[in-house]
Amino acid sequence: MSLRTPQKVRKLQEALHAKAKESPDFRFYALYDKVYRADVLEFAYRRCRQKGGVPGVDGERFADIEAYGVERWLGELTEELRKKTYRPRAVLRVWIPKPDGSQRPLGIPTVRDRVVQTAVVLVLEPIFEADLQPEQYAYRPGRSALDAVKAVHSLLNTGHTEVVDADLKGYFDEIPHAELMKSVARRVSDGRLLHLIKMWLQVPVEEIDDRGRKHRTTPGKDKGRGCPQGAPISPLLANLYMRRFVLGWKVLGHERRLDAKVVNYADDLVLCCRGTGEEALATLQEMMQQLKLTVSEAKTRLCRVPDESIDFLGYTIGRCYSPRTGRAYIGTRPSRKSVQRVCRQVSELTCRRWLLLDAEGRVARINRLLRGWSNYFCLGPVSKAYRSVDWHARRRLRQWLRAKHKVRGEGTSRFPDAYLHEELGLIQLQMRTRDFPWANA
Repeated sequence: MSLRTPQKVRKLQEALHAKAKESPDFRFYALYDKVYRADVLEFAYRRCRQKGGVPGVDGERFADIEAYGVERWLGELTEELRKKTYRPRAVLRVWIPKPDGSQRPLGIPTVRDRVVQTAVVLVLEPIFEADLQPEQYAYRPGRSALDAVKAVHSLLNTGHTEVVDADLKGYFDEIPHAELMKSVARRVSDGRLLHLIKMWLQVPVEEIDDRGRKHRTTPGKDKGRGCPQGAPISPLLANLYMRRFVLGWKVLGHERRLDAKVVNYADDLVLCCRGTGEEALATLQEMMQQLKLTVSEAKTRLCRVPDESIDFLGYTIGRCYSPRTGRAYIGTRPSRKSVQRVCRQVSELTCRRWLLLDAEGRVARINRLLRGWSNYFCLGPVSKAYRSVDWHARRRLRQWLRAKHKVRGEGTSRFPDAYLHEELGLIQLQMRTRDFPWANA
């Protein structure tokens, strides 16, 4: 359940957005005092509290703050900001496994820094929302990854069937600070707020090795690059820098000259073209070089749909066949990797180390996973993917029950499908397709 924005905060955001929309060249010069306004900072804390998350390098948790007193804690933070004595602490580096086997670095700020960054986002987001391009779908109100998938699907169905599926090497880690700050300063002239953002970009990184020893480095300050993933300010800054490419693509005439449309979601980027894919790819590489970003030659490819298909934001978009008529059409479906990923997660929830837990609790965890997955993977012919996930969930839950109750054999007589679904309450994704008129297309 999302938090309702307080009325005064909403009015502030509406006024900032209206001014930014009305005056595209206006630079906002008095924003810093809005950041530590009591209602803004308190709402920022509530947002961070709702998201939860692990503590940063100082070990401070939300429970610690509440034991200390939230009002008192926010009051002290307000004074630091007002007196300009606030200094961000190091971010904690953790590594998140990626589907391809590599790892993605994640930087976790302290709760204190997360709250201040969220307050800055509350002030800056309505300003830059007026400037972001319609082709940008990530981290924006009223837009989603599914909207980006639908946009690509629509372009393919209107003849833009040559697709440049671009991969940027470490986009968040490679954003150049000087150029990024120019993008911010184009709208913000408040030096105090600009200084805050610069401090967050240059903050040290703390990492704990296998022996429990702490190591601190300053990659942002040393290289002049990078925007730590995991920080509340990072999505806004990443969108703002990507705007340079999206806007440049149109202003420089490439969109019209090549009939090539951009669809962007965070660091995922595709160009949908009408027979100009090779030239569009070359132009993309040249522009990214000027933006000091690197296009991965190994992962970037030119696809010709429907003879080939593309994977975008977890979906495979390409040739599908109607089970009723056999007619071929360009459609979307959950990608094989997405199905394999959710099946691995189900396997993790039903591994032997959870045998001491009750079955109802396990099924509730599986159901939360499957509902969340199917809420996102609801476009196009999903029935085949749903059948695969349903089959895997039943098989794994039955194996878990066999091990828990020391039952020999397959367990189908002791734990039939009816027992899993009707008694334990395991959801069936296939039943959900009744609400999807396109699911069996």
